[in-house]
Amino acid sequence: MKNLEVFDPAMCCSTGVCGIDVDPVLAQFSADLKWVEAHGVSVIRHNLGQDPQAFVSNPAVVKELEAGTDRLPIISIDGHIASTGMYPSRQQLAQKLSITLTTDEKPRVKLGSCCSPDSGCC
Repeated sequence: MKNLEVFDPAMCCSTGVCGIDVDPVLAQFSADLKWVEAHGVSVIRHNLGQDPQAFVSNPAVVKELEAGTDRLPIISIDGHIASTGMYPSRQQLAQKLSITLTTDEKPRVKLGSCCSPDSGCC
């Protein structure tokens, strides 16, 4: 099983998908992480504001942060840095994790659709 870790900047909640002014990039990324999990990948998210110990205990993350916090978010796959400074798309995640992306699995998050009880993104 592959392991994906996300080291997010400090946000109001663990996913940043809360409140009335939801960033559509964060909403899409949350949905994409659910999709990745459904394909057998273990996903762990760390929020700098809520889980700083995860950052300081990971030497690769510390090294990235020495270059500045603009390196966040940091995406690590099986302990190796795979992406910094941006949230990868579903297609990029699929490529990095060797998951076949079919045409019916393309992302479809509508603005305002997140945080409803059955959305699965909060």
